[in-house]
Amino acid sequence: MDDTFVNVWLDGDEPTNGPNKKDFPKFWLDKASARHSDPSLIGADHLRKQYPKHSVVSTSAFDLNILSFPGLTATPLPVSPLISDVFFAPFARNSNGVPGALIDQVKIGAFTVVWQGNEFLLYIASYPGAYGNTVTQSYILHEGPEDPARLLLLNIGAWSHELHDEVWVFNQGFWNKDRGLWDEIQKADWKDVILREEFKRALQKDVYGFFSAEDVYKKLAVPWKRGLIMHGPPGNGKTISVKAIMKSCNDNGFIPLYVKSFQSWKGEEGAMADVFDQARHLSPSCLILEDLDSLINDRNRSYFLNQLDGLESNHGLLIIGTTNHFDRLDPGLSSRPSRFDRKYLFDDPNKEERALYAKYWQNKLSSNSEIDFPDDLIEVIADLTPGFSFAYLKEAFVSTLVTLAGISGDKPPFEKALKDQIYKLREQLDKEGPQDVCDTVMPTRLGLRHPESFPPNPGHGVHFPPDASQHHVVQGNIHKKIYSSARIAEARQRGAAYTDQASSSVNTNMNSSSPVYRPFTARNPKRYAGYNDHPGNIDDNILMRNPLDRLYISSPDSLEASVSNRVSQRELPTPPGPPGMGWERPTFAEPTLPGAFTRSQGRF
Repeated sequence: MDDTFVNVWLDGDEPTNGPNKKDFPKFWLDKASARHSDPSLIGADHLRKQYPKHSVVSTSAFDLNILSFPGLTATPLPVSPLISDVFFAPFARNSNGVPGALIDQVKIGAFTVVWQGNEFLLYIASYPGAYGNTVTQSYILHEGPEDPARLLLLNIGAWSHELHDEVWVFNQGFWNKDRGLWDEIQKADWKDVILREEFKRALQKDVYGFFSAEDVYKKLAVPWKRGLIMHGPPGNGKTISVKAIMKSCNDNGFIPLYVKSFQSWKGEEGAMADVFDQARHLSPSCLILEDLDSLINDRNRSYFLNQLDGLESNHGLLIIGTTNHFDRLDPGLSSRPSRFDRKYLFDDPNKEERALYAKYWQNKLSSNSEIDFPDDLIEVIADLTPGFSFAYLKEAFVSTLVTLAGISGDKPPFEKALKDQIYKLREQLDKEGPQDVCDTVMPTRLGLRHPESFPPNPGHGVHFPPDASQHHVVQGNIHKKIYSSARIAEARQRGAAYTDQASSSVNTNMNSSSPVYRPFTARNPKRYAGYNDHPGNIDDNILMRNPLDRLYISSPDSLEASVSNRVSQRELPTPPGPPGMGWERPTFAEPTLPGAFTRSQGRF
C-alpha cells in the first residue's frame, strides 16, 4: 500500500508555486523587527520609507564623528525633537577664568548638514549595545545618489586619523591623541639642550640622516630601520633631547609615537603588537620607548625582540629607547647589532659642559637688571660643581632665583646666593652617595644572568651609512661611568687598590671592544577630534563617552558669544611634510572649506 507523502514542515502562508525572491527583504524585516533585534536595520528601513527619493548611508563607527568635522554646518531640524544627555566637564584653574564646559551627548536628533555645496539630512539615534556599551547610529540622507554622502564620510575618516596639534601616545592598551604632550614638546629647542656641539651634531645626524637616507638604504639592499639607545644617570638631558627630536620630526612630516606603558587589557604582548602595528602603519615614524629597562621584562622580552627584527618589516622605523640603567638591559637589546645599533651615553657633565650650562643661564638672565652675572662667575660655577648632573645645576639656579624673589628689602648678591645653594646641594649629593650605576644592586630575576657572565660587546661586523662606522657615541667622561662593571662593585668591598685595578681593566676592555666616539591602522584612536583643544585639557574619560557629543562653554560674560555655538568650526591644518620631499603619501579627498570660517574662542 502506497503512503501519501505529506510535507508537514511547509508553513501555511508559504506560496506553493516556489519562493518569491522579491519577498525576502519584507520577510527579513519582519523577522529582524521582532524575533531578531537590529535597531540600525529598522531605522534605515523607516527612513527609506519616509524619504523615497533619498539615498541612505548609515554608520556606527566611532571615528566618523560627523558633527565635529570642520568645514560643515549642522542645524537641528525644528520639526524633530533634539534629546541629549548633558554633563559638566571642569577646566583647569589656569584656563583664563573659564570654569568648564557643558557637553551634550546626543541621544536622538535630526540635523540639516551642508558640506561643499551639498545638503544632507543627518539622523542620530543611540541605543544599548553589548557589554554595557552604547551604540550611536548615524544616517546620512541625500536626495540623489549616495556618492556625496560616502565622500563626506571618507573625508571625515581621513581627517579624524590625522594629527591636529597632537601626539600619538600609547597607554593602558590604547592609542590616544595627546594635545597636552604636543604643547609640552613645543617648548623644547635644541638650543636649550646643553651638550657639547660635536655630541649634539652626532645625535642629530643619526636622527635626521636616517629619514633622509631611504634611497641609500635601498641601494645597499639593507632594511630602512634603525635603533638608538640613550643611556646614563638621570638628569643629564635624555628627556629634553627626546622632546627636541619629537618636535623636529613633527615639523618635518615624520610621525613621532610615544609609549608610556605596555600594560594593557589584552596583555603586554598584545600591547606590543598594537604599538608596532601603528608604527608600521604610520611609517616613516619615530617610536619613543622611554625607560626601556622598565618596559621590557622577562615575560615580554622574547616577543619584543621578535617585533624588532622578526619576520614583519619595520621599514621606515626609527626606534629610540632611553634608560637610566644600561646594565639592566638584556644583551639581546644592548649589544646585538640590527636592533639598537647606536648608543649615546648622557653622562654627568664635565667642567667644559658645566661652564656651557652656566653660560646658558648667563644669557638667559642677561635681560634682568637685578642680576649681576659676570663672566668670571662661569668658571667659578664650573669649579664648584664636579659630580653635578644637569638637573642639579638647574636646581642651583632655580633655587637661587626663587630665594632672591622671596627676600624683601636688601637682597644678597646673586653670586653669594648661588654659591650658598651649590653648597647645600653638595651636602645633599654627598649624603646620597656617588651617582654611579654600579652602586645600584641589580635584582635577581629569572632568566637574567649576572653581569660578569655577559659576553663582551663585539665590534659590529657590518656597517652601513649614514655614519655607521662609529656605533657607540659617548657624551662626557667615559671613565666616570662604567657599564658592565659589577666587578668594580665587588672590588670596592675589598679595598681601593682592587677598585682601581678593576676600573682600569674594564675601561681597557670597553675601549678596545668597539670604536668609541666621544663627542614614530590607527587602532582605537579614542581621543575624538574637536574636544581636546581647550587649554584646560578636558579629561580623556569624559570626552570618550560618545563620538557625537556637542560642546558648550560655560564662560563669564566677557567671553565672546561664539563660544556657546552648537557648531564649532576650525580651519583644517596644513598637511604635514616639508616642501620638496621625495616621498608622497596617498591623499584621500581632502575637505575643501567653503567660504570664510570663524575660530571659536577657546579652540575646542
